[in-house]
Amino acid sequence: MPSPLSTALACRCPRCGEGALFEGFITVRARCDHCGLDLSDHDTGDGPAVFLIFILGALCVPLALWINAAFDVAFWVPAVVAGAVALGLTFALLRPSKAYIIALNYRHRSGSGGDSGGGMAPPAA
Repeated sequence: MPSPLSTALACRCPRCGEGALFEGFITVRARCDHCGLDLSDHDTGDGPAVFLIFILGALCVPLALWINAAFDVAFWVPAVVAGAVALGLTFALLRPSKAYIIALNYRHRSGSGGDSGGGMAPPAA
């Protein structure tokens, strides 16, 4: 099984590492076009966006404060610079972070139904 990090960075299927994971910018495909894995159950919700908001907020607010303290600029410049950095990093990191959460979800899911990827067999009845 391919590494979750390598498949996330390439935005590939978590089972085979070959098929594309997304149809659009962040729309997950229904099935892997290479191995046929059903990806409809692997929904991340707002998790990746929330993590990015917290992480980028912790980076961009100190950046804005540093720009304001270090340079004699208008009051709106730090907000524009930090906002542009936050937007750029959000668009750059949203797909890989969503793919990483899908890959971790696939790898660590219990074998309750379908192809879980966790390597665990469903309980015997």
